[in-house]
This record gives sequence, C-alpha cells and structure tokens, in this order.
Amino acid sequence: MSLISVTAGEIRRDVAAAKARDPAAKGVWALEILLTWPGVQAVLAHRVAHGLYRAGVPLLPRLIATLARSITGVEIHPGATIGPNFFIDHGMGVVIGETAEIGADVTIYQGVTLGGTGFQTGKRHPTVEDSVTIGSGAKLLGPIRVGHGSKIGANTVVIHEVPPRSTVVGNPGHPVRVEGRRVEGPDADWVHLPDPIADALKRLSRRVEAVEASTENGVVGDEFPAERQVGPNPAGG
Repeated sequence: MSLISVTAGEIRRDVAAAKARDPAAKGVWALEILLTWPGVQAVLAHRVAHGLYRAGVPLLPRLIATLARSITGVEIHPGATIGPNFFIDHGMGVVIGETAEIGADVTIYQGVTLGGTGFQTGKRHPTVEDSVTIGSGAKLLGPIRVGHGSKIGANTVVIHEVPPRSTVVGNPGHPVRVEGRRVEGPDADWVHLPDPIADALKRLSRRVEAVEASTENGVVGDEFPAERQVGPNPAGG
C-alpha cells in the first residue's frame, strides 16, 4: 500500500509540474497529460524502473527503460537518480546516463544529453542541482556539477563545473551572470542569452573597421598622420 501511495503522489507531482511549466498544458485535464505527454510518461516509467533497479531486480528495469524509450523517445538509465517535480518538455532525443543525479524542480527540453566521457568507471555523469533549466540540444558531459538555479542555453556543450545561478552558453560552454534579473525557474529567454565572447568579437570587429577607415583617410590611430614612405621599395623592383 505504501508503494501505491508514493506512486500516486509522484504521478500528481509530475503532472502538476507539466501543467505549471508547459504553456500547452494550460486547461488540459490531468488524465490527458498523463496519457499524451511523452516527457511525463518517460519520467513516471523511470521512477518504476529505478525502484526495481535499486531493489536488485534483474532485467525488468532495463526492459521498462527500453519500452519507455521506444514509446517516448526519451532514454533514461534505470540507475539515474531523479528528484521531485522533474519535467521534460517534448522529450524526443533526451538521454540521461546511469550515474546522473537530478535535483528537484529541474526542467529540460528536447535533445538534451546528460552523458559520460571515455570509459571510466564510477561517477561519470553530471549532477544537476535544484531549479536548473537546460535548453534544447544542450550536452552536459562528465561528472560535472551544475549549480542551483542555473540555466544552460540551447545547444551549449558543458564540460566544466557551473556556478550556482549562472547562465551558460557556447561551445565549450562558459558561465555568465544574468545581471538585474532573477535566474531561477524555467523561464529562460533562449533567443537573448548573453554571450560575452560574441560581444567581444563584435567590439573587436568595430575597432578594426575604425582603424581601417582612419588609415584610408591618412590617419593612423587617433593622433599620428600616416607618413609617406620615400626611398627604394623594400620589396625590390
């Protein structure tokens, strides 16, 4: 009976997470979400498989995971540890490895990988702390830790530790602070995430254009006129 009550509670929490974080779920009945939302189905199937896996039941946990993958497009190893209120939006192409650990209130989008690197044993997949949001196509590789409340931009490749309450963008991913706004929650603006490297390259490009323009006008930099070279051409001829 206790197993049934815990399972019912998990179902309610996972459905509630979908209703709270997916705009398409507004006004949709809980039963419809349960029957047609692949991310919710994948998580619930994993909770069953994980319980059996921890109990030492052979074969069955992997069969459940394989069946869930074929139906939902989401692959979660039965050994992965997933906290409450976890939501996978859309879900297709999501892969979560055996030693991955996911905290509470985490949201991930389609195409995300929580994977390992090489053939090492032991802890080899990421640890994702509470209230993290991971954008579409992001790859988190190795036994790294993603800090509380962080956001991982779409298609970012993360191979290093992520400080709490940071936004990470790029390949390889680099963390940047989001100034002047609260960063927790699955409300990331994936189109306008900050990218300091891109900003620096733009500034450098503008500086090069300004120098080239000043040189064409006979001025080098801001103060010194370009001097006409006299004498033999050092290139010969």
